[in-house]
Amino acid sequence: MASSVSTPFPISLHPKTVPSRPLKFRVLTRPIRASGSDLAVESRTGSKDLPIRPIPGSYGFPIVGPISDRWDYFYNQGPEEFFKSRIRKYDSTVYRVNMPPGAFIAENPQVVALLDGKSFQVLFDVDKVEKKDLFTGTFMPSTELTGGYRILSYLDPSEPKHAKLKTLLFFLLKSARNRIFPEFRATYSELFDSLEKELSLKGKAEFGGSSDAAAFNFLAKAFYGTNPADTKLKADAPGLITKWVLFNLHPLLTAGLPRVIEEPLLHTFSLPPALVKSDYNRLYEFFYESAGEILVEADNLGISREEATHNLLFATCFNTWGGMKILFPNMVKRIGRAGQKVHIRLAEEIRSVIKSNGGELTMGAIEKMELTKSVVYECLRFEPPVPAQYARAKRDMVIESHDAAFKVKAGEMLYGYQPLATKDPKIFDRADEFVPERFVGEEGEKLLRHVLWSNGPETETPTVGNKQCAGKDFVVLVARLFVIELFRRYDSFDIEVGKSALGSSVNFSSLKKASF
Repeated sequence: MASSVSTPFPISLHPKTVPSRPLKFRVLTRPIRASGSDLAVESRTGSKDLPIRPIPGSYGFPIVGPISDRWDYFYNQGPEEFFKSRIRKYDSTVYRVNMPPGAFIAENPQVVALLDGKSFQVLFDVDKVEKKDLFTGTFMPSTELTGGYRILSYLDPSEPKHAKLKTLLFFLLKSARNRIFPEFRATYSELFDSLEKELSLKGKAEFGGSSDAAAFNFLAKAFYGTNPADTKLKADAPGLITKWVLFNLHPLLTAGLPRVIEEPLLHTFSLPPALVKSDYNRLYEFFYESAGEILVEADNLGISREEATHNLLFATCFNTWGGMKILFPNMVKRIGRAGQKVHIRLAEEIRSVIKSNGGELTMGAIEKMELTKSVVYECLRFEPPVPAQYARAKRDMVIESHDAAFKVKAGEMLYGYQPLATKDPKIFDRADEFVPERFVGEEGEKLLRHVLWSNGPETETPTVGNKQCAGKDFVVLVARLFVIELFRRYDSFDIEVGKSALGSSVNFSSLKKASF
């Protein structure tokens, strides 16, 4: 879901233990806010001590330049090397480049790339940049894919509906407070049961498909109190959502097909929304029928029930389910590769904290799990679920990297590739290594302002006036719950990893049950 919200959550994770009154949700880490010197000041984003340098890079000839850059991005180099090779070429983390998809889907592919942790921060400053219709970058999918509405993710905070719709998402999160813990444990216990059975039968268990189904079931039960299996939707949601997301994002994806097939199919023209309309309508009907109390609140906010339903569908399916679809397999991959010693440390921490808390998992107990907390943040730093951020300069300004300053004109498109910003070696020691304990302790917590996965620093809070993800704290919480459930149940595990159009493809090759 698109940020962080302070909402009450239940005390106990056990499905049979639901508190009579909710415990107010506490911030999971000590809040550390960036100082004024870290933020944009007047028309310059830094200290004014660095020399102003012309922005290097070239967009090339029309048509040819964008296609050449697109081919490098998708086929010749891949995203990471695409950006790193140009950093080496220009000796700069700020430069001009064309971003996919280009013609004929996007009218203007030209961006100023911001590829370090310092310059990247301007993308969050809504006083200096605009976010209107930039959720997917240099192109915007047809509103036919979202019921004819511009969804909250595409609205700038200056637009009147932004505050109303984001307030509705905050209400959605708050209304779910008593269902989060019990529904998560019940759903993911079933997931691990099924993975164990598959592993015993086949010698390995594919995580992605089972995880997708579990994620949607959990969100439907937690947010709306509805079991999809009891509705006309049945178990079809993950497939329907995946197809619909493909129609939204296909210009930015590669399916591993030969270039001569993939280029005209995915990157040259938009797929017709009519081909996915019936699938989308099935999802819409589910949310309209399930979101009773949320739609009453929409009435109170002056939002039509139709528009509210399209926004709830998008927030649940695209933002939240889509984020979990990418994040959870990536977490399994990163934690799996961290090795058995890390696994045992996590298991010991999680089990000892729960035992000392009378066998119950509460918010207070979760806060005591410092290594678990750090591992989740390291996963979000190392491989953020949404790698790209876009914004348009509202006025002329000077943007600073660590080494130089650059003049940007009003109206220019700014782009940030987040995995480079959050692996900036001038901010993080051993930046390209997965360090499980990176965020443990006071010094570790200070680094959280450089964890940017939620369209803002982890130490900041989403509001109706910014574009930070409304469900920031919710996503961090469920990520921790996932790690907790994994190591409540297993001492260690082994994996096989492959590639996927969205995130990683992960199979479990062993699951070693808890022995202590």
